[in-house]
Amino acid sequence: MTEDFERSWLAKFSRSLDRVVGATLRNEIMAGHESLSDSSNREAIAQWSQIAMARLEERVAPGKRIEIMTGCSCQYPRENLQEIKERFGQTEDIDLVLALLQQKFVSFLKDDLNLSDAAIAEIVDKGWGLAGCRDGDRIVATKIPKSAHIMEYLRETDPVERRAIYCHCPRIRDSLKMGVPVSSTYCYCGAGYYKGIWEEILQRPIEVELLTSVLMGDDVCSFAVHLAGGKSRVTGNE
Repeated sequence: MTEDFERSWLAKFSRSLDRVVGATLRNEIMAGHESLSDSSNREAIAQWSQIAMARLEERVAPGKRIEIMTGCSCQYPRENLQEIKERFGQTEDIDLVLALLQQKFVSFLKDDLNLSDAAIAEIVDKGWGLAGCRDGDRIVATKIPKSAHIMEYLRETDPVERRAIYCHCPRIRDSLKMGVPVSSTYCYCGAGYYKGIWEEILQRPIEVELLTSVLMGDDVCSFAVHLAGGKSRVTGNE
């Protein structure tokens, strides 16, 4: 049996809320989620997501919102980062880490997604993917489109349609298709993916910042990983 994405994500959201703000606020923010699952009406899921993010912003301070949402993220497999973590421990070379992550990313595009050399070159030239690009003491990381939709995204010329097929999260893809505005606070869930990678490699807390988001009308979602402490803040719809 395949995992029910909606119930799995809601369970992570519940645990993260409970850990950061406690049971009372958790129950207030999650009210109405009980019947939601992959088989639920997609508009009902989109509308609940909109309401839940509004409650989160109304009741929880920005820094704690980020902590809650990054705690809901899907994570890159830690076992696939151990060699890179070891190499960083030996060298403390961020550029080496970026090169090794980029190797993994290109191999994924070629071996797992079976993309053409031309498509891989286009994606790499855009700076998308696992590694990100160094910008001083931060890494700017841009998500690729949902793997199953990469070629469709690259061919699509309508910006609204492109945004609607971009996101990895089905509830956000549906929200964009239906015109249900969900706050970009939600995108810190995606930021947690990069936070997890860099905290595992560097073995210390890392702060993340949302830079662009399809929920803010951008073509892609990008994040700054602040290697020197930096800042975490919510941008866009607060």
